[in-house]
Amino acid sequence: MPFVAPTPPLPVGPMPRQMTSPPTLQQPQWSTASAQHRENSVNLLRDRQLLRTHGSEPIETVAPPPLGHSFPAEANCNPDVMSCTMNAVPATAELLRRSRLPLGLAMHPFKDLRSLAIIQANVIVRCRDCRAYINPFVRFSSQQRWRCSLCFLDNDLPEEFLYDPISQTYGDPSRRPEIRNGTVEFIATQEYSVRPPPPATYILALDVSQVLSPDPAVAKSATAYLTAVSQTLLRCLDRLPGDTRTQLAVITFNGVLHLYKLDGPRPSLLAMPDLDGDSDLPMPEGLLVTVAECRDAIVELLESLPELEFPAVPGCCLGSALAIAHRLAQSSGGRLLLFLASRPSVGPGALSGPAGSDSDDLAGQPATDYYKRLALDCCSAQLSVDLFCVGPGHTDLASVMPIAVYSSGRVHRYPHLPDDADRLASDLGRHLTRKLGLEAVLRVRCSNGYSVAAFYGSCFVRATDLAALPCASPDAGFAIQLAVGDGAGTAGASEPVVFQAALLYTGRKGERRIRVHTLGLPVATRIEDVFAGSDQRAIIGLLAQIGAERIITGASRLSDSRDALVNAAADPLAAYARATGQRGAGGLWSPPGIRLLPLLILALLKWPAFRPSVGQLDERAAALAEVNFFVGAAPVI
Repeated sequence: MPFVAPTPPLPVGPMPRQMTSPPTLQQPQWSTASAQHRENSVNLLRDRQLLRTHGSEPIETVAPPPLGHSFPAEANCNPDVMSCTMNAVPATAELLRRSRLPLGLAMHPFKDLRSLAIIQANVIVRCRDCRAYINPFVRFSSQQRWRCSLCFLDNDLPEEFLYDPISQTYGDPSRRPEIRNGTVEFIATQEYSVRPPPPATYILALDVSQVLSPDPAVAKSATAYLTAVSQTLLRCLDRLPGDTRTQLAVITFNGVLHLYKLDGPRPSLLAMPDLDGDSDLPMPEGLLVTVAECRDAIVELLESLPELEFPAVPGCCLGSALAIAHRLAQSSGGRLLLFLASRPSVGPGALSGPAGSDSDDLAGQPATDYYKRLALDCCSAQLSVDLFCVGPGHTDLASVMPIAVYSSGRVHRYPHLPDDADRLASDLGRHLTRKLGLEAVLRVRCSNGYSVAAFYGSCFVRATDLAALPCASPDAGFAIQLAVGDGAGTAGASEPVVFQAALLYTGRKGERRIRVHTLGLPVATRIEDVFAGSDQRAIIGLLAQIGAERIITGASRLSDSRDALVNAAADPLAAYARATGQRGAGGLWSPPGIRLLPLLILALLKWPAFRPSVGQLDERAAALAEVNFFVGAAPVI
């Protein structure tokens, strides 16, 4: 689960799982009689056990009409990888407007999968017009021609595609893995590589401004986090994703920068008082070294790090440390693990002025765009920044966290060190050894008449349907808001609406790969079918990310986001009552697919990201970043 919200008062059980294949049940039949409506609806005012009716049978989402064409059993990707807020997609923009429901996708494109079809071919078959990848929803007019399921253009089929790698025979193209699986991964050909794969690069930037703090509790906290980081990296040094070329650099900073030469038999410290980060000055040699060649110096530095005597210069020059890290990774990209213990106060990106109040309606919004602009530079260099806030001090996380949010990184917070030391070590160990997808881009394509309206998540949005991810994480989720255009539904009810997400990335061994997820859903021409196929899990994920993104970017106040979430629960129920004639029918009626939506939004409003008052400003900022990083599942209830 992406985030944990306070437990609501109602005694509810686990949520039923989403269906994994295209809906195949009979279309629900609606009547104008009030009694018939009650049979298909849930009375939110009277039904105390919203997950169960008719004894112990759980309520399942009512399936929309079946698809008019026979497709393979695994035609759709796993719903944990990609799901739509509606299992029956509205045929017109007016139908979507009447439902008052959001149309969008919730996805984890790099999620760990138990089984994955990996395909190596000389030619990757794609539509020559919309560039969609061949998928289970295409039609074959012959063994030499196929019709794209997104733009409906006829394309030539290469002879190589007639070969079935499983049976090792030539013949029916429908037996290919691309046609039988909703998720496939291609080993990319040379045309998908812009440059030779660089080595996996790791840069540690550690804030040591609180090590010499006059407050013993603060100094103890700083020492505890340095110990946890050094010991964890020592354990994971031989398990870092990458090959024999894997590189590492270490930076510490307080009021000045401390760089470490690691190319000799022993590490040596270089103090850098120039905080302007003049890019014309040459960088010292031996700062970024190959782990296999300089392992002894790296181990010695990590072992001695908690006891090092750093120059006693007050302040925190975070901006200068980021600028140096960006220069070190300019040619290779990689991952920057940034540990911050205090508010940036000197050098580029220094923050000044009052911190604000926890009840301020603008709390959670950045005070400067410096770190967002620096994040875009890091993204261009394929450098991902993961931010670890350590210690009890105020760091103005709302202003600093854009460096992670816009570079596909993640934000962690550990305010109670040394009590949080074990959690820090566990999270960091998992973070260091997790599989990587470097230099990644994610593109989402839709059937004719449907388009991507907005992209949400920890990434840099290059275009409306294209996101840049310097480092793709299996844990990262994204939400995509969709729009319905004039050409929607023109292909007929027998043709599904198809959404396709393609993730191009570099694997741990330097090979370029393309992971493709495809989802096909039926078209709904009646509002009853739209409500019947609604998916509350995807809806709450989309709404949460929209609300968090608007606060992070300063597009709306906290109170405005809260009001929008409340309306998102009330408006669909009012629209459902109008559509089915249940106004004044003795209750508050809901379709089964969104029966828990008010409860989930209530839990979301109690989460620190959207709660009116929190203990510390950094707590709200960290919660907003956590919501922004994850998507696709509801809060724990």
